[in-house]
Amino acid sequence: MSERFYDYDPAEALDSAEAIEVFLADALETGDASYVAEAVEVAKRAMQRISQDASECL
Repeated sequence: MSERFYDYDPAEALDSAEAIEVFLADALETGDASYVAEAVEVAKRAMQRISQDASECL
């Protein structure tokens, strides 16, 4: 039996500024610079998606 793998982008789960803030705060608590850098990239994608969704509603 083979397993199916799906692409998952954690940025899709970040649906508000508050969620992004908590996500980044948790990343900072790790003290791992590479993890924080990746979290910042995820947050950027989330902010772009939120911004795009908001502009489509206008």
